[in-house]
Amino acid sequence: MPPSPSQPVDRSRLLSELDGLLQPQLFHDYGPNGLQVEGRSSIRTLVSGVTASLALIDAAIEAGADAILVHHGLFWRGQEGRVTGWMRQRLGRLLTHDVNLLAYHLPLDAHPTLGNNAQLALRLSIRMPDAPSARFGDQGLGFLGDREPGTLAQLVQDVQTGLSRPAIVIGDPDRRVCRVALCTGGAQGYFEAAIAAGADVFITGEISEPQAHYARESGVAYIACGHHASERYGVAALGGHVAGMLGLEHRFIDIDNPA
Repeated sequence: MPPSPSQPVDRSRLLSELDGLLQPQLFHDYGPNGLQVEGRSSIRTLVSGVTASLALIDAAIEAGADAILVHHGLFWRGQEGRVTGWMRQRLGRLLTHDVNLLAYHLPLDAHPTLGNNAQLALRLSIRMPDAPSARFGDQGLGFLGDREPGTLAQLVQDVQTGLSRPAIVIGDPDRRVCRVALCTGGAQGYFEAAIAAGADVFITGEISEPQAHYARESGVAYIACGHHASERYGVAALGGHVAGMLGLEHRFIDIDNPA
C-alpha cells in the first residue's frame, strides 16, 4: 500500500519510480534527465509544470513544493554554462528554498500512456497502439494512430476546443482524415517521416517555413497547435501517477505561454 499522505518520501525513491517508468537511459536527449537541482531529501508535495520558468518556480514555492517536476528543465546542450541573468534567478530561488527540480524531456514524450503524445491523443480520441509499427521518426518519438473518419475541419475544431487556442492549419478543410501522425512540441522536422509513414494529417506544436510547402505538395494536412499547449498533459499525468503511487500531494500548475 502507498504511504500515508502525511509521511514524507525520500527523494531517491521518487527518482527511482520516475526513472523506472520513463527509462531515460534509452534516449539520446538534448539535456540531462532526472534530478537537475538537488533540494531537501524528504518529499511531501510535488508540483508539476511544463517548463522550469521563474513563474512556475515561484508558484511552486508558494504552493509548498518540495520538488518540481517538469518537461523542459534548466540545462540544455549548447549552453555556455554561465549562471547569470535568468539562470541565476531560477537557480537562486530553487537553492534558497531547498526545492528539488526534476526534468524529463524525450522520455516523457515517448511514454505510451503517460507521455505527451499519448495524453494529447487521448484528448483528441485518437487510438494510438503501443507497438513498434505505430511509431515513426528518430528514436520512435512520433506516434501513429487512427481516429473515426471525418473531415480535417472537424479534427481542427476538436484540437482548438480541446487545447483552448487557435491552430495553424495547412490543408483542405473538407478532406477526409483518419490516419493521424502526432508528435508534440517542436517536432516540425518529423513531418517528412509522417508523410512517409502514410499519415493523412500531422499534429505537432510548431511549424516552420518548409512544412507549409510540404503539406501543399504532398496533400498531407498539417496542424500546429502550440508547443506549450500540446505538452501540458503529459507532465500532469506523470506527476499525478507517481504522486498517487507514493502518497504525495500533487498539484499541476499551468503557466500560460502563447508559443
